[in-house]
Amino acid sequence: MILSIITPVFSPVADQLSAAYDSLRNQEMSPGWDWEWVVQEDGRTHKAKEILPNDDRIKFGTGRHAGVAITRNLGLAWAEGSLIKHLDQDDILTPGVLRRDIAVLAAPDSDVQWTTSRVLDLLPDGSTVGFNDPPSGRIEPGFVFDHWCSHNYRLPVHPTTICIRRELLTAIGGWMAVPGSEDTGMLVAASVIAPGYFHHEVGLLYRKWPGQMTASAEHTEPVEWQL
Repeated sequence: MILSIITPVFSPVADQLSAAYDSLRNQEMSPGWDWEWVVQEDGRTHKAKEILPNDDRIKFGTGRHAGVAITRNLGLAWAEGSLIKHLDQDDILTPGVLRRDIAVLAAPDSDVQWTTSRVLDLLPDGSTVGFNDPPSGRIEPGFVFDHWCSHNYRLPVHPTTICIRRELLTAIGGWMAVPGSEDTGMLVAASVIAPGYFHHEVGLLYRKWPGQMTASAEHTEPVEWQL
């Protein structure tokens, strides 16, 4: 059985993309499971293929420059896994996160359709900062959306940590085509119609640096943000 990690790539920083690969390469998988990494470039420069090593578990895709949501969805078309994991090109998976995702989603008779994990911001000086997280455990349909509406459109869990059943992801149309919040839109939609699970163990180091998309002025441009 396969878990597919999907990473959209645009103007990658070699050290950061290599660190993302190392964090994936060092994962210990559940018995009977393996991972594949779908690295989908937003454009056709082939820079990611020049940075990453030769590994049969990596699938490289390219396409015309169309933005992160479409790039993620093109990567989904390549993916063969029954479980789909979100990973940005500049972030780092923590040890054990894939096993924890699989343990919940592949449990016998489990009706949980998606998981998220605790996140730490990774600052340029190497230090980390945490968040106020919900209790570990099951998340019922509607909880994420209600929190989002009542907390100035802020989620109670971090969307970039999501692992989701492929059937649900395709049923909701993949990543939502909105400017800069495609993972938020996808998680909100999934969480309304299906139960999820939150792991209190840290599953991701979310790199904070000046060149990241969410640090750009365009990401919080007032008109688009409000729309």
